[in-house]
Amino acid sequence: MTREETEALLRIALVPGLGEAHLRALLAAFGSAPAVSAASDSALAPHLSARLREALADGPPAQLLEQTLGWLEQPGRFLLTLADADYPALLREIADPPPLLYGLGRRELLQNPCLGVVGSRQATPQGEQNAEAFAEALAQAGFTVASGLALGIDGAAHRGALKGAGSTIAVVGTGLNLVYPARHKVLAHRIAEEGLMLSSFALDTPSAAGHFPRRNRIISGLARGVLVVEAAPSSGSLITARQALEQGREVFAVPGSIHAPQSKGCHAMIKQGAKLVESAADILEELAWPVMPPLPAAPGAAYADPLLDAMGFDPLDVDTLAGRLGLTLEVLSVKLLALELEGAVAKLPGGRYQRLG
Repeated sequence: MTREETEALLRIALVPGLGEAHLRALLAAFGSAPAVSAASDSALAPHLSARLREALADGPPAQLLEQTLGWLEQPGRFLLTLADADYPALLREIADPPPLLYGLGRRELLQNPCLGVVGSRQATPQGEQNAEAFAEALAQAGFTVASGLALGIDGAAHRGALKGAGSTIAVVGTGLNLVYPARHKVLAHRIAEEGLMLSSFALDTPSAAGHFPRRNRIISGLARGVLVVEAAPSSGSLITARQALEQGREVFAVPGSIHAPQSKGCHAMIKQGAKLVESAADILEELAWPVMPPLPAAPGAAYADPLLDAMGFDPLDVDTLAGRLGLTLEVLSVKLLALELEGAVAKLPGGRYQRLG
């Protein structure tokens, strides 16, 4: 789009109170942003309330409009609309495709085959390791991994995908000039350089609970399928999975310990028809995608250690572990510290430990 066309579109999209459904309806009815701006009050009446027609006549906040136009002039930044030829085909097919997307990074990734990887913010170390390994393998197979930049599983998925050939898309619930959570500032900047940051929200839009379902339906809408790595029964990740099912996408879930709250949501999804997967190869096979050669073993996978054998893969407290091995707590603590430094085990809250790999 030219600057004039972009400005005409933003003069509508940035009007306070005018939502995505209104914007879709207006552009469908009048064909273009300039035509909407030129429409009479009576022509707009079937589509907008009197309050919104008045707001449209007043226009958006001048400072936000100029800020957005200036932001878009910087390298790697773009505005994507439903009228653009490179609007992702799968996202266009959902019931409520976002009429406007702000992008920062590699626009061409929107044409790559995509898979969503989501999960708990309160992920276990094993869950994060699983997410990173799955995402790396899927990216190595040629997929772009989409996730939501949240703490826990999302962040691990982005990090894993950046190691592979397919890279990653972070779909966020804020304006693209903000980073939420702040702890992912470095990761967000790396994604902007090597992958793609994507948002349906205007600049300066802060994080809010109601934004995340809207973000989630974009993640699933972009993707051929969605993988849930860890999720509690009330996890927002399950919203993404359900939206994926409603959109006709495949849903995959990684099983876990029956005692772990982070596995309850995955097990519920499997009961409801999600496909149980133990490796990225399971996903690729389901999608009839060429299977990649196996990646190197994860940290801790090569250990043949009696302590690791005794731990299994459920989190354990030191008293239980000491009893299984017949060791004193002092000796056990030394062994656990050594394995923790080697990346074979992780210390959890409450004095528990979990085997990794």
